[in-house]
Amino acid sequence: MTDATKVRGCVSQVWLISESDGENPPHLSFRGDSDAHIVKGLVAIALALFSGRSAGEIETLDAEALFSRLGLQDHLTPQRSNGLRSMVARIKNDAREAAAAA
Repeated sequence: MTDATKVRGCVSQVWLISESDGENPPHLSFRGDSDAHIVKGLVAIALALFSGRSAGEIETLDAEALFSRLGLQDHLTPQRSNGLRSMVARIKNDAREAAAAA
């Protein structure tokens, strides 16, 4: 839990670590945590959705559609929704960087 792994744009503290398997195309796995119980659950959902996928899959995955099917928007405050979008943006950025490095 360092400043380098902190996700910007979340009201609660969220930390995210991505790891690439080094293959081409790279597949990524993610670890994360938060200081808030509800956000820990959101982190777990995001990690389950994205971990183990290739960088290309991550970049094209429509997380908003899945979150909508789960009905998350009906149960999250606008601030929590923004934080979730920030997590997804960070995950997709990490995927782009891993693909560029491969």
